[in-house]
Amino acid sequence: MNTLGDITRKHSRLDPDKECMVCGDVRLTWKQLNRRVNRLANALAGMGVEKGTKVATLALNCHRLVEIYYATSKLGAVAVPLNFRLAPDELVYIINHSDSEVLVADHNTIEMAGGMLDRLERIRERIVFGTEAEGWLDYEAVLAEASDAEPDVEVCEDDLCHLQYTGGTTGLPKGVMLTHRNYLTTAMGMGLALEFEPHYSTLQVLPIFHTAWWPVLLHHLAGCRAVIVPRFDFAEILATAERERVTHINMVPVLFSWLLDFPGADSYDLSSIKYFSYAGAPMPEEVLRRCIAKFGPIFMQGYGLTEAAPLGTMLMMEDQCRLEGPPELVRRINSCGRESLVTEVRVVDEEDNDVPVGEIGEIVIRGKNVMKGYWKDPELTAKTLRGGWLHTGDLATVDEYGFIYIVDRKNDMIITGGENVYPFEVEQVLYEHPAVLTAAVVGVKSEKWGEEVTAAVVLKQGETATEEELIALCRRRIAGYKCPKRVVFMDGIPTSAIGKVLRRQVREQLQP
Repeated sequence: MNTLGDITRKHSRLDPDKECMVCGDVRLTWKQLNRRVNRLANALAGMGVEKGTKVATLALNCHRLVEIYYATSKLGAVAVPLNFRLAPDELVYIINHSDSEVLVADHNTIEMAGGMLDRLERIRERIVFGTEAEGWLDYEAVLAEASDAEPDVEVCEDDLCHLQYTGGTTGLPKGVMLTHRNYLTTAMGMGLALEFEPHYSTLQVLPIFHTAWWPVLLHHLAGCRAVIVPRFDFAEILATAERERVTHINMVPVLFSWLLDFPGADSYDLSSIKYFSYAGAPMPEEVLRRCIAKFGPIFMQGYGLTEAAPLGTMLMMEDQCRLEGPPELVRRINSCGRESLVTEVRVVDEEDNDVPVGEIGEIVIRGKNVMKGYWKDPELTAKTLRGGWLHTGDLATVDEYGFIYIVDRKNDMIITGGENVYPFEVEQVLYEHPAVLTAAVVGVKSEKWGEEVTAAVVLKQGETATEEELIALCRRRIAGYKCPKRVVFMDGIPTSAIGKVLRRQVREQLQP
């Protein structure tokens, strides 16, 4: 397989009657999915969509989003997935910057989409599903009127398939140019490391508009089933996992922390799950140990970023879940693993030389999964991909076996009194307190210290803790200059659409 469109085409011939997608009441076999994909592709072609045309999507998780990804791929067109949590001004910027010509919305986003239309410069076709709206074509009606024949378009592995905008920590969103080869390299790298069986299935709970849709891609590439829930709701996720007997769920660390304390979680049968995976941020060791105690030694993780589609390293279960034994092996529980079978990963200094074992440097990645560049930004592309390596902006150390230990983001590092403090190290300690549900450590401007280490903390329901208590815990565990000068208790901490803590927004809220 060379393109995303080859996935449905190939499996519709090999396993036409095998179920491959479940979304609410919709259940599709490979034959049915491929026909729907072809109908959509041919309908879009009839609207003038061709190689290079940008098709923007603004919707919650749905099987139709996956259909759009495959359909645009068969035409050589480019999907532009939009984060529905963004403000209208941000969405208008992305749609215009991407040169999108078609906009697809759903019943959840149609009001927002409609309010932006007069500011959208190139949109000429509008499609909606889940509702009716004046001036919008109905998705299912569009499919019903189109041919299900395979589109006759030559698409190459190095053609763009997605223009994936990153939220970023500063400035305007950046359009990451991802090709078919980028995505398929990632899927193959992950698939080679795992032992797939024909009955395996994934439950897609993170947003499909994000590169976190990789579980669907990976399982579909292997001919397996993807089950989709529209939004993150633990009750629905657990009930669906039990009902569909899924074998895999991928989330981010903070969501596993919440799952541990979700009322009634023990009443669901999750015995079908072969492995949980996580990415997006390091997992605090205390949280991971609690997860292993509750669900078993079935955890693994990946490290990467949008620009790597999104694979960099993998830490397999035997290393992730080793709680006893020689210290050099047990410490791997805090690692993000080693380079995958399809990537090269190094930790380098400011001159791009490999750092000695145990010293802090920047993670860089090379492989066929690394993006083509940033859309309309050759200067940033050259800077980020200098020397042929993707410079991630993530700080880490590496041990003598090649295991990488993330320290933090360059932009999140706190400089207090001339000393460097890495927030994740402090957060690890805060999570050791049994009352802490979520923690985010940031640097707040200070005349005395330059930056003052400050912790935002959300407590578990019904639990209590004091500022003095948490600071004292930190003082027992880490150097004094790393300890929070202040602890602020909050009802909630800002997170991204996939559940990553947004330290920049926390910092803005805590700044005097």
